[in-house]
Amino acid sequence: MKKELLFVFLIGFVFKISAQGVDPLITKDFEAQEIWVNTILNKMTIDEKIGQLFMVQAYSNLDQKHEDFITELITKYHVGNLIFMQGTPEKQAALTNKYQAASKVPLMIGFDGEWGLDMRLQNTYRFPWNMTLGAIQDNTLIEKFGEHLGKHCNRLGIHINFAPVVDINTNPDNPIIGNRSFGENKENVTQKAIAFTQGMQKYGVMANAKHFPGHGDTATDSHHTLPVLNFDKARLDSVELYPFRKVFDAGIGSVMTAHLSIPSLEPNVALPTSLSKNVVTNLLKYELGFNGLIITDGLNMKGAANYATSAEIDLAAIQAGNDLLLIPQNVPATTNLIKKAIELNTLSIAQIDFSVRKILKAKYWMGLNTYKPIVLKNLQEDLNTIDDELLHRKLVKNSLTVIKDNKQNIPLANLENKKIAYVNLGDDSGDYFLDMLKNYTKVDAISDDNLDKLILKLKPYNQVIIGFHKSNLNPWKSYKFKEKELVWLQEIARQNNVILDVFTSPYSLLQLKTFTKIEGVIVSYQNSKLAQELSAQLIFGAFEAKGKLPVSIGKEFRVGFGIHTNSLGRFEYTIPEEAGLSSKKLAEIDRYADTILKDKMAPGFQVLVARNGKVVYQKSYGHHTDKKSLKVKNSDVYDLASLTKILASLPLIMKAEEEKVISLSASVKDILPSFNNSNKSGVSVMEILSHYGKLKAWIPFYKDTQDSSTHKNLPLFYGDKQSTVFDVKVADNLYIKNSYKDSIYKHIKDADQRDKKGYKYSDLGYYIFKEVLETAYHKPLNKLVDEEFYKSLGADRMTYLPLEKFNKAEIVPTEIDDYYRNQLVHGYVHDMGAAMMGGVGGHAGLFANANDVAKIMQMYLQKGSYGGRRYLKEETVDKFNHRYYSNQKVRRGLGFDKPELNSGATATCGCVSDESFGHSGFTGTYTWADPKSGIVYVFLSNRVYPNANNRALIRSNVRTKIQKTIQDAILD
Repeated sequence: MKKELLFVFLIGFVFKISAQGVDPLITKDFEAQEIWVNTILNKMTIDEKIGQLFMVQAYSNLDQKHEDFITELITKYHVGNLIFMQGTPEKQAALTNKYQAASKVPLMIGFDGEWGLDMRLQNTYRFPWNMTLGAIQDNTLIEKFGEHLGKHCNRLGIHINFAPVVDINTNPDNPIIGNRSFGENKENVTQKAIAFTQGMQKYGVMANAKHFPGHGDTATDSHHTLPVLNFDKARLDSVELYPFRKVFDAGIGSVMTAHLSIPSLEPNVALPTSLSKNVVTNLLKYELGFNGLIITDGLNMKGAANYATSAEIDLAAIQAGNDLLLIPQNVPATTNLIKKAIELNTLSIAQIDFSVRKILKAKYWMGLNTYKPIVLKNLQEDLNTIDDELLHRKLVKNSLTVIKDNKQNIPLANLENKKIAYVNLGDDSGDYFLDMLKNYTKVDAISDDNLDKLILKLKPYNQVIIGFHKSNLNPWKSYKFKEKELVWLQEIARQNNVILDVFTSPYSLLQLKTFTKIEGVIVSYQNSKLAQELSAQLIFGAFEAKGKLPVSIGKEFRVGFGIHTNSLGRFEYTIPEEAGLSSKKLAEIDRYADTILKDKMAPGFQVLVARNGKVVYQKSYGHHTDKKSLKVKNSDVYDLASLTKILASLPLIMKAEEEKVISLSASVKDILPSFNNSNKSGVSVMEILSHYGKLKAWIPFYKDTQDSSTHKNLPLFYGDKQSTVFDVKVADNLYIKNSYKDSIYKHIKDADQRDKKGYKYSDLGYYIFKEVLETAYHKPLNKLVDEEFYKSLGADRMTYLPLEKFNKAEIVPTEIDDYYRNQLVHGYVHDMGAAMMGGVGGHAGLFANANDVAKIMQMYLQKGSYGGRRYLKEETVDKFNHRYYSNQKVRRGLGFDKPELNSGATATCGCVSDESFGHSGFTGTYTWADPKSGIVYVFLSNRVYPNANNRALIRSNVRTKIQKTIQDAILD
């Protein structure tokens, strides 16, 4: 009679539960699932059934003793589930295979990976914390995040990931949830939890809603004590329970019961909710109708462990209605106590069977009915993919949140008017942030131990960026300002135009009593390398700000607030795949680099590749010289030689043509009257720019200032000290007569022309253009191009006369000159003619790093605009990027070099489009842009070191071979 009554009770019990909600553990092939479950369950002994209730913690970084202990639990006590903790993926995979082989029933492997496997395992991928994700407005990205975690878990043999956290963090002082929550808005938390769940469960990895019934509004940590929530049922129902209901409806497979004291749900305030039948059975199962796996929070946590002995706690958890005991502390004792409870009728075998059936159904859902060992090969590669990096970048980029921009200063525009300082507050590094800021313009790091001295140092600056950097080691690290930092922040803001960027929890801003003097505030959420780099890019307008606050900052900035900023069309700095290029293919550039260095084609060089406005490859190789005392850095500047023509003279000529200062059809006599009676008077501007004007290639002006027999510089022309007569500096301790410029122009004017028209590359026309531009605009060429282009472009690493701007260690030497200057040419232009004109030539004299060369080329590629400014009209760029003498076999456009007209030439790799353009330089420099592919390529070297006879780089065509590699790397 008792058995019959028990059966009737169980049928009613099951019906009552299933009637209230869908069963997330049922598979499409439920008939096969039932057969598999029943076959196993019917063969189980009571000990084997009890063993299925345990999920024991296993480590992959411990010794053999631990491995033997876990193996014994599986073989002797029939433990059916493991949760892996710290270690490495390789060892975890090997141990999983070992433990699975020892188990009669496939083990369910659990893992606590809220932000990825990195939460527990070394050398695995780390995605952002939930608080960061809470700022994202596009929930399809959260679903993608879930998919990636699902793939990772699946690959590592993990069947259930204890995520997402669905706690609504309404308490800023919460010590354990905080950054692990999606925020304080219940709808936002819910939608993101659902998106994550659907993404992860799509890959057969069960999600877990935690921590039921809600751990978000606590000020204590259940790892250490039992937190108390003194809310009535109505409050709990409308806030804490809301996301659980929704994720249950959406089909989440499991839930984790928390160790909390909630008097309105469980009158016994000492009884944790995880052990309360009122909470687990009556509320979770009956009222909310949840039919999935119910798993306790870690039973080693003080919130539960302080209640009774470990075995008593485990038994209470099962009696309360939990299915799985997470991290039980004494399996043998618990097994004995459960068996005793069955004997005493305080726990029924039917309840055990009910939970075991659910566990087995879950295992079938996870695919354990067709279990296969983990393949160990390529594990590391599969857990750290390019796709992971691409998603990570999207997540961080979409999270960045601008919450104040009083002066509409974000993004920073009009760089020509900005003098920018960076100040680091906090206890962690902001080096990645600073380095990325410097990619856009000159930014000085200013620091001092004394506030007054710091304020004094900041006086010359009209824009101060303050980065507040806190440890990114884990989400529980302190996010707070020190009192000293709060004082410093307000004082700096009182006297300066400030953008504050916080690389930590938005709750840090609650400490600020006022934001009145702070013009701009950005929340970047974490101090990761990627967050620092992307936030710097946001500040300069590489992309839009789209994030919204996931929590409120007092009454000043409410949850859901965020200012949308615009993109200014400046470079993004990212990985190749985000621009449709292959990282693997671009890595072949390293092979060419090895050859260049090994064969001494150049002591060092820089390579930059950008596509569609994204810099995807920026690397420096080798050293400044063969002495190998200084490695080449991305910030180092090279002598660009003839790249000067298209990076300095040409943009000014294009501007002058737009302003009708120079006409392309004009003759030399029209633009430079002093050449009126010369043999060049009728040569047109278009002919000169196309190298079709019968001009000689070059004139070695310096030879006319030397003794013809000794080749020594004549005292008539040179002095070793600056004076009123010898006023033009050529190199160290070498000054030429200031009047010799007139002699140079006379040489050009009187020089013979070639007999007939035809293509001949010549420098001479750019001497003419220099004179014309300086006369028309009443400024030296170097100042003119700096003011009109470089300053506003943020090309602070591009300049004439680099010694006036840079430390010598930042300038790569060019040649050991034994024929004219008789010294190492270091910081002075290599070209002799440009040197004789004081280092500023229309054809040579410009120095830069690859990054700033790329900015000009990108401006051309964007048809004259960059950084939110239009420098040139679209039609002007098209006009100059056109061949006018192709019928005469001239490949060049106006100023620009163009692809060869036949396969015999080597201006390019022969693989770029006909719309492409660029230039090369004598010192071993090269740059090219292709509107069709969107590629900008820069190669800078000092191949003339130790001397100009080193032509190996030119003979090898390695620069265009690298160009071919870049073209081959295009994926779309």
